[in-house]
Amino acid sequence: MTAPSPGLPEAVVRDAREFGEYARTGGWAFALKVARSVRPGGQPAGETPKVSAKRFAELAGCSPERVMRYYKAWDMAADDALVPHLEALVPGEDIELPDADVWLSYYNSRNSASSVRGTAIAAAAEAEGIRPTKALEIAENPTALRAAILADPSTAQAARAALLDRLKEDPALQTELARDIARTDELKKAVATETQVAGRIGYVRQIVENGQVRTPAGQTIEASAELRDEAERHLSLIDELDDDEEAGQWAAEAYGAVKDLVVQSVEADPELRLQERRTKFYSSLQKATKVFQELTFDDVDDLDTIYEDDMVQRLEELQQAIATCVTALRRAAPAQP
Repeated sequence: MTAPSPGLPEAVVRDAREFGEYARTGGWAFALKVARSVRPGGQPAGETPKVSAKRFAELAGCSPERVMRYYKAWDMAADDALVPHLEALVPGEDIELPDADVWLSYYNSRNSASSVRGTAIAAAAEAEGIRPTKALEIAENPTALRAAILADPSTAQAARAALLDRLKEDPALQTELARDIARTDELKKAVATETQVAGRIGYVRQIVENGQVRTPAGQTIEASAELRDEAERHLSLIDELDDDEEAGQWAAEAYGAVKDLVVQSVEADPELRLQERRTKFYSSLQKATKVFQELTFDDVDDLDTIYEDDMVQRLEELQQAIATCVTALRRAAPAQP
């Protein structure tokens, strides 16, 4: 032991020595005090004088549960022949202690360790190749976890990846997260942007993988060789982007390029161009029909409560436009034999 420097207060020297002992042994120094002085349930007659965990906790000013966690840690280490067995120790006896770095492998300061939650966390930690005590420590200190996520991008990325994995098997969490996004304007905008990007990439990917494409009017047609080659070229550029690179601009360019080629393909084929016009007309007609059908007076007791001159004028104009359209279509109908 290093001799104290002359003139130093004895209290300072004692604190330094006790600190050095703890730095070398960690929790083992406290576990020894429990292991050599406690026997759960008290001391049977004729045995070495020890006290119950409850009595030891009263003397120490802590909880019996905390005392027993130290007791169990020592007992597990004894099973591994790392320290002497509990009954081999007597109060006041000092022994050589293990290094501090193995203490957490045996000690668990969390009551949840033996719970269903604690067991699940420990199993997940082992699957990830880390000590269960480390995962349990983090799980029981969410404030520290939050601080690390807020301060460190790499921690935030790890949390994001873990959360995504958890979402796959947790419908309740999916609902909660979706609700949080819906209530946060910034996240709603980000989701809308990413949804648009994903939709554009999906449009291009479908051309490459299925050889088909949807026209502006909604037809599904076979993609030409030129169109497939262009789609594949853009898709390969997108797939080669790093995870931290934004795909928005690349997706917009790819989508724009293939859409232009689709339009050109439609215009270059008279039959396809005619079918596109017919499909577009039917689509517009169906939308107009649906909108008009939603106009109803069923829930209005007195029409005069909703009457406006403009309503009549608009309906009359609509009636005239429909009549003109019907007349034009009848003239275009094939002559009956």
